[in-house]
Amino acid sequence: MVRSDLTVAIKAVRHGDIIVYPTDTLYALGAYIFNEVAVKRVFALKNRPLNVPLPVAVSSVDEIENIAFVDERIRQVATQFLPGALTLILKKKPHVLDIVTANSGKIAVRIPDHHITLDLLPEVGPLTVTSANIHGREVPAIINDIKMQLNTGDIAAYLDSGRLEASPSTIVDLTFKEPLIVREGNITKREIMDAI
Repeated sequence: MVRSDLTVAIKAVRHGDIIVYPTDTLYALGAYIFNEVAVKRVFALKNRPLNVPLPVAVSSVDEIENIAFVDERIRQVATQFLPGALTLILKKKPHVLDIVTANSGKIAVRIPDHHITLDLLPEVGPLTVTSANIHGREVPAIINDIKMQLNTGDIAAYLDSGRLEASPSTIVDLTFKEPLIVREGNITKREIMDAI
């Protein structure tokens, strides 16, 4: 990826378009989460049911606090493991669009540990970080395969970082008194419990 590609992607997001960008686990479809039209296009592009929430990528722990309620316990976990392959399910703040969270009152948020993403996110704000595939189908590991599967001109920019096929992130719901592991990846429940 060259710097000009990043500039194109930043302009595309700011214009309300959808991009494909790399994370520390796989490629993601990115739309600005406060642009309802763009978010709806992500659902349509993936053929994703509207009752399945979209996870969100942010650039910092402070930015998590802009979209979710964060207490000391949550801050401890976030500070220890993020950026990294951990998704936190938290109570969303009222200004976050309900379509992003499927009216659940919760938001799934992470800070992907990838240099391109960490350059992108501070410039564009919170992005959807749902996998770049048709809902229910295998997630392609390279950009060309993503283009073939999605088969659309509705993506304004692709940020290519080669082959990406790492284990998916661990997902932990911290809206309960006891952390609930929704999906265990490389970060274990024991490590999360030890951080609290």
